[in-house]
Amino acid sequence: MPDGDTTLPASSSIEADFFAHSDELVSLYDESFQLVECTPRHRQTYAVDSLVETSLWHTYPELLAPGPKSAIEFVVASGLPRTVEIAHPSTGSRRTLVIFRSAGGIGVVEAESSSTYRETFSQGESDRALLLHQATHDVLTGLPNRRQFSDQLRGALPVPNGARLALMQIDLDDFKPINDTLGHGAGDAVLKMAADRIRSVLRDREFAYRLAGDEFAVIQWRADQPREAERLADALINAFKEPFTVEGINVFVGASVGIAVAPADGNEVEQLMKAADIALYAAKKDGRGRSSTFTRSMLIVLEQREMLRRSLRTALQEGQFFLEYQPLVKPSSSVVGFEALLRWRHPLVGIIPPNVFIPMAEADGLMSDIGRWLLERACRAAMDWPSHFTIAVNLSPAEFLHEGLTDRVAQTLDLVGMRADRLELEITESVLLERTINNLDTLNTLNVLGVQISLDDFGTFYSSLSYLKNFPFDTIKIDQYFIRDLERDEKSQTIVRSIIALAHGLGMNVTAEGVETAEQAIWLQKEGCDRLQGYFLGVPMRAEAIADFLRKTPAIPAAGLQRT
Repeated sequence: MPDGDTTLPASSSIEADFFAHSDELVSLYDESFQLVECTPRHRQTYAVDSLVETSLWHTYPELLAPGPKSAIEFVVASGLPRTVEIAHPSTGSRRTLVIFRSAGGIGVVEAESSSTYRETFSQGESDRALLLHQATHDVLTGLPNRRQFSDQLRGALPVPNGARLALMQIDLDDFKPINDTLGHGAGDAVLKMAADRIRSVLRDREFAYRLAGDEFAVIQWRADQPREAERLADALINAFKEPFTVEGINVFVGASVGIAVAPADGNEVEQLMKAADIALYAAKKDGRGRSSTFTRSMLIVLEQREMLRRSLRTALQEGQFFLEYQPLVKPSSSVVGFEALLRWRHPLVGIIPPNVFIPMAEADGLMSDIGRWLLERACRAAMDWPSHFTIAVNLSPAEFLHEGLTDRVAQTLDLVGMRADRLELEITESVLLERTINNLDTLNTLNVLGVQISLDDFGTFYSSLSYLKNFPFDTIKIDQYFIRDLERDEKSQTIVRSIIALAHGLGMNVTAEGVETAEQAIWLQKEGCDRLQGYFLGVPMRAEAIADFLRKTPAIPAAGLQRT
């Protein structure tokens, strides 16, 4: 479509057909009284060049008079139609306006006289216009709905030669907590204000839609793509930077935008929507509150992720998971245990890192079964070690919050025949923010069983000191982020020294992970760190390699540490 056009190609919707062919003077306005749709006769009569720049008051300035304006306020407040007679300021000719409430604002049907016939006819036209508008517009926001969006996008594709159309998929960020905490009434208020903010940045040949929930879309006709789409996406994102005020409370809701351009990214409805969805997924994955323009590499990455996701469902049954064990070392003595580390060997791709597949397993509800297998396998391996060795097992958030965790741990210990105090379950700080009361109940039940509990990655999330006060963790693990530059960074030294003092003051042990050099190990030993873990002291290994490792590493000297 040429840049000069101001409307989309003819859509197949019944409302578009009505406004395209009716010979009546009918116009629709949003809640801010901006013109959103009109019949050709209205457009010609009032010389409407741009919907964006035309308001009810431009078309009918007579309605600003106290009497007519009060009639409009009545229609808006009550939803009941009113008939208003106005006189042309220069000719004095009388016109009759039937004003009615539409889903997104108000509608006006204009008759040329005040005769009973014309009033009755105009009332019928207003009813028809209202029904057509309601069928194709969202009741809450007044934006065209998914039906209208589908019809107009289908009518626009494939784009004519030389034309370029951008499709933008918009998702609101952090919208769900508003419904959960303030209620659906507040959520509806935010959605209405969000629609207004989207409208506020649109220019000519840019059309917004509400698809469902907090999902919106924009269709844009411009020759300079994707530059113009990216300009609009930035404007949309910036429009959501200011808070929304709901019942005196400021709430922040951002916007993420995915952009796809026809014909380059697809010239059919499904193709283009898929490309925009993929771009939106990339924007959210990169941190939300931003836009992303579709590229072919995004499709490749997504297809690879979906392939891994499908493979993950059969990985456990086909024996593709295995465990490696990394030593836990007491600086002044020797190895005192191992941490079990989950690995996945894909038959085609090879080794998949845990930070890639564990979030997938959690999202798909697979982590409980995988965790059950991991726990039993690790405990069985530990039964071949010296009886004082511990086995540390990570619990993902999905496992920790899964009902029946404590029963499963108790059953596994009974099945394997291992003492509870040899098992150390590691949980992260982020887990503890999910459900406070249930979390403490679970931790206390595990404590009663005799299982050791370790707080993993301490200092990298929220470091809730209330949990350290309310639950007696056995161990705090200092995240490797603070260990990495320990030899030269005084701030890291201060933080690590403080964590060690805090833990010991609360009667807890401290493990430092990510120890890579002798200097780090010596410094930690000097500060009284109870256990060390890292590649300097031992790389992750298969269970069958542990016996040989222990023979070669009988003890870790108290000073002058040597690389293993």
